Amino acid sequence: MTNKGALEAQDRSLEGIRDSSMSGATPLLSGDFRQTLPVIPKGSRAAEVRACLKSSTLWLQVKTLSLSTNMHAHLLGDITSAAFSEEILALGEGKVPRNDRGDITISELCKTVNNPSDLLETVFPNLESNYADIYWLIERTTLAPKNVAVSAISDQPISRIPGEERIYKSIDRISDPQDIVNYSIEFLNSLEPAGLPPHILRLRVGCPIMLIRNFPSA
Repeated sequence: MTNKGALEAQDRSLEGIRDSSMSGATPLLSGDFRQTLPVIPKGSRAAEVRACLKSSTLWLQVKTLSLSTNMHAHLLGDITSAAFSEEILALGEGKVPRNDRGDITISELCKTVNNPSDLLETVFPNLESNYADIYWLIERTTLAPKNVAVSAISDQPISRIPGEERIYKSIDRISDPQDIVNYSIEFLNSLEPAGLPPHILRLRVGCPIMLIRNFPSA
C-alpha cells in the first residue's frame, strides 16, 4: 500500500509537465485496505490512516473495481484454498462470531504451536531430507513482525541443514575516522536496517538466499 504522498507527488509532477491532472493517464492501483496500510516508522495508527490513499484528495477521482472470484482456487479446482479464502474474507469483514469478551477463535484458520521449535517442525517437516528440494521450499515460509524474531527463527532451520556453516560479517567501519567517537564498532554491529542482511549472516551449502536489494554502481 503506497503512501498517498507518492501518488500526490506524481500528480503534481505530471500536472506541471503537461498542465493536466495525472497527465490524462489512468493509473491502475491494486491492493486491499483491510490487509496492509502504509508503513510509518514509529508512527501511530492515526498516522497510518492519514498516509492511506483514502485520506488523499485524489481519492475522489478513484473508481473502485472489486474482484469477486478467487482465480487460484477457481483454475486449480482447489476446494481447500477456496474455503480458506472465504474464511479469511469473513474475518476481514467482521463476520466471525465473538465470545463474551469480544474475542474470536482462529483455530479453524490455522494451527497453533507452543514454541518456535514446534513452529519450524510444522512448517518444515523433515528439513534435513527436503532442504535441497526447491519446489518443497517455495511452498513454505515463516513471517515475523520484528527482525529480532526473524533472526531467532532463521537460525534454527539453518543449523539443521547438513554441512559446514559459513559466517559472513558486514562492514563495521565508517568512512570518516573522526566519527569513530560517535559511532563505535559495537553500535554499528547492532544495526539491522530493514531490507538489509544482519551483521552476522550464517549460511550453509543448500541454504536458499534471496537477493533483496541491488545497489547500482555510480
